[in-house]
Amino acid sequence: MAWGCALCLVLAGGALLALLVQLLRWLRADGDLTLLWAERWGKKPEHELRGKVVWVTGASSGIGEELTYQLAKLGALLAISARREEELQRVKKKCLQISSLTENDILVLRLDLTDRSSHEAATNSVLKHFGKIDVLVNNGGRSQRSLFVDTNLDVYNAIIELNYLGTISLTKYVLNHMIQRKKGKIVTVSSVMGIMGAPLATGYCASKHALQGFFNSLRTELTDYPEISIIQICPGPVQSQIIQNVFTENLAKSLENSGDQSHKMPTDRCARLTLVSVANDVKEAWISDHPYLAVCYLWQYAPTWAWWLMNRMGKRRIQNFKSGIDADASYSRKKKSMKLMIHLIDMKQELCWNTGPGYQQFSSRPGTRWREPGERKGKGSQLSAVFSQLVYSVYKRQRMRAEITAIFE
Repeated sequence: MAWGCALCLVLAGGALLALLVQLLRWLRADGDLTLLWAERWGKKPEHELRGKVVWVTGASSGIGEELTYQLAKLGALLAISARREEELQRVKKKCLQISSLTENDILVLRLDLTDRSSHEAATNSVLKHFGKIDVLVNNGGRSQRSLFVDTNLDVYNAIIELNYLGTISLTKYVLNHMIQRKKGKIVTVSSVMGIMGAPLATGYCASKHALQGFFNSLRTELTDYPEISIIQICPGPVQSQIIQNVFTENLAKSLENSGDQSHKMPTDRCARLTLVSVANDVKEAWISDHPYLAVCYLWQYAPTWAWWLMNRMGKRRIQNFKSGIDADASYSRKKKSMKLMIHLIDMKQELCWNTGPGYQQFSSRPGTRWREPGERKGKGSQLSAVFSQLVYSVYKRQRMRAEITAIFE
């Protein structure tokens, strides 16, 4: 009997330890668990993308620019597009410096996603130069920083034209080529805002939700082509120039102060995880630090909690915006994750009280006492313990809610 109890204790302790380790890993994560598993154990971009023809839109800055550099180092053949040709030439020059690619391995192709009549010709130009397109990376787009009540409807039309219609228009022409070859990858850089809702980005969220719905539906239409992959990348806040080119309340106005970007995920890390997703055909990848990564999970599995948390985060986001600092400045991963981890560990300790023989109860719980090993419980004490546990469960839930709320205030 004693050996059986000891074995149960060891197993329970091992399970709790494993759970704690996974919790700590999750609190330090910067991507969803499937993606991080693929990074550790899956296919390597160095093997999967070398020699592939990759067309990257929005390649003149931000995530697209960093993707271009990393692809060049991997040995991929590149078609790079954006509106500013001089910036594309700058990116090409650096690619040639950091890789073994030649001039002919990189095609600079000016492209305006809102000029949909030019997309077929652009696709034909890439095909003429390389003969094929293995991977299309839909990265072009613009974000938004404005409240709906202050924003002209022309802004919403422009966001949809660029982020949504421009993307699916180019995809249509490239997909026709991939269907003929019966293989290829279409990668779309969406956003965590395509999963959740957030203030100051109503139009941007709408465009990213539209992309999520479109490509999820498109994937189901391509079941006869198992070697054509539809991959959606959902980054959170990233260090990039996208904030300097956001839509505001009217088309003629730009953002006056983009704020400090150092607290956001480094662009090279986001690009690396994107390439891991492409190499392993991860259908949807969440690439973000906390708290946005946590909100993605909540939105998926506990939407009521997600609404509550986003309402609190959203209030601070609007306050930051009106104060002239970066809207996401108060969500630094290092500070928030460590505080959240400490509070969760404290909560775990308070919850680990037990009413069985041989266990000492935590004195931090109101009304508990130390019980000597071997002390027996009568029916009255058993009922009292059950009632006490029910009462304390209400207390500890309120306490945990208050502690987590304080972290985000």
